[in-house]
Amino acid sequence: MIDELVFYTNPMSRGRIVRWMLEEVGQPYRTELLEYGPTMKSAEYLAINPMGKVPALRHGGAVVTECAAICCYLADAFPDARLAPPPGDRLRGPYYRWLFFAAGPVEAAASNQALGLEVPAERQAMVGYGSLADVMSALEAALSGREYLVGDRFTAADVYVGSHIGWGMSYGAIEKRPAFERYFERISTRPAAIRAREIDDALIADAKSASGAS
Repeated sequence: MIDELVFYTNPMSRGRIVRWMLEEVGQPYRTELLEYGPTMKSAEYLAINPMGKVPALRHGGAVVTECAAICCYLADAFPDARLAPPPGDRLRGPYYRWLFFAAGPVEAAASNQALGLEVPAERQAMVGYGSLADVMSALEAALSGREYLVGDRFTAADVYVGSHIGWGMSYGAIEKRPAFERYFERISTRPAAIRAREIDDALIADAKSASGAS
């Protein structure tokens, strides 16, 4: 018997990243929609994620939170999808490197940019990402002249990093550099990416319709 995959999310959240990853994996999963506010802070959900945030994933007896961790977990749990270099492969290093570069420096730098926060030059050594300019230059170098972040095939790193780039460019937190635009345009047209967007966009439309009718 295959352990059930249960996906806790809200379509207007970072759960959209995990939705894309689940569609890439291609395994059946059940979605549990949570509203912001009391639902996410209920005792029942806090037992799954004490932060009271989405997304979260339950796979049989395993519970995983944090988008990057969920992407890594799914890639390893379903190796037939070939979304990660196998253990022992030399590409495992850069695969982890760029996944967690996005989870750390890119996430922090882009979030601060979106909030209008700027680290003074004399304090940049105190923050993990240093400066937004340094983070973007490193990311641009990683993507320039290549189709994917790791080797010659699409991986979970592309799901996670690509999602951050797409979101960041949409909201002005990440500059629209040619390397970023080419990369995101290429990966965002994957069938799984399109399916994931359509599912979450339909859920948003349904929620707005229901709200208008009430």
